Amino acid sequence: MSAFPGEDHDHQRCIDAALGEAERLCLQRGRRLTPLRRRVLELIWESHQPVKAYDLLARLRQGSASAAPPTVYRTLDFLMAERFVHRLASINAYVGCGHPEHSHNGQFLICRHCHRVAELDDHAIEAALAQRAGDLGFAQLAQTVEIEGVCPACRGE
Repeated sequence: MSAFPGEDHDHQRCIDAALGEAERLCLQRGRRLTPLRRRVLELIWESHQPVKAYDLLARLRQGSASAAPPTVYRTLDFLMAERFVHRLASINAYVGCGHPEHSHNGQFLICRHCHRVAELDDHAIEAALAQRAGDLGFAQLAQTVEIEGVCPACRGE
């Protein structure tokens, strides 16, 4: 995910690309993309809106009454560790990662109105924040920037 999708956006194309890339990377990394992991990733990619864990649980229970919170959280932990999804701490929700092939911190634009998300993945922003933190003697361990605003569709553009 990198931009806010337009009205003619084909979400199925995003889902197919994300699942295909996850399968390829799991095979390359020697990891297993189980049916549950695949289904949770698919549910996250169904729209460009963040998804909360309990919403994922409710969707999973539609197909299997045995889904439980620990199972969903373990699955999300796997997907985050493999860089297939990001967690947005400010809203405690998850979005698909458009660049799972390499490690990155990411910056996210979150629309206050429709809740769609765009990922920037701008290395200059990442470097500037790391440099400034270092200048202050701060040992940065992780970095996620979440910017709230209004997307082009909600602004009427």
